[in-house]
Amino acid sequence: MQYVLATHNQHKVAEFGQILSATLPGVSVTGYDGPEPVESGVSFAENALIKARVAAQHTGLPSLADDSGLCVDVLAGMPGIFSSRWSGEGATDERNVALVLAQLEDVPDDFRGAEFRCVIAVVDPGADDRSAREFTVEGVWRGRIARQPMGSNGFGYDPVFMPSGVEVSAAQLDPEVKNRASHRARAIQALAQVLASG
Repeated sequence: MQYVLATHNQHKVAEFGQILSATLPGVSVTGYDGPEPVESGVSFAENALIKARVAAQHTGLPSLADDSGLCVDVLAGMPGIFSSRWSGEGATDERNVALVLAQLEDVPDDFRGAEFRCVIAVVDPGADDRSAREFTVEGVWRGRIARQPMGSNGFGYDPVFMPSGVEVSAAQLDPEVKNRASHRARAIQALAQVLASG
């Protein structure tokens, strides 16, 4: 079974392929070379479905897409779907991290809870209307926001996200450890279970 992953990021294609094929022999994931959709949804699930629908329509093949971000408890779940552009026009990882840290400057450690969330959407156009289907799965990685950035093994908010149960940031974890524990890994594992059950 072949799935198109609605991304131009080949590292992400490889990651999806490795995790899925380990659970589901015979499943392969290929990259997408079609148009970029406008992510106009108001949730991770809506944005993931928008991307997967466009890829399925463009290729005619079953398609996957993910949407993910950081959700901070005391910021009412923000930055959420705005994670990559939280600091406004021209946002960079550094500016986004600096803004979150500034917003949490006076928040005590016990109230700095946060989570990375990843939703994966599957859109299978099927052979006909009866075999077509859409669904989403989710992976959540709980932790808290550190007082300052630490580590260089990650990107985005990894340097300030401290996963539950460890005293280092996601950017200080060994990449293999991170890839097994992350929100994306958890979502891909959930996807594998759904696909394996038919």
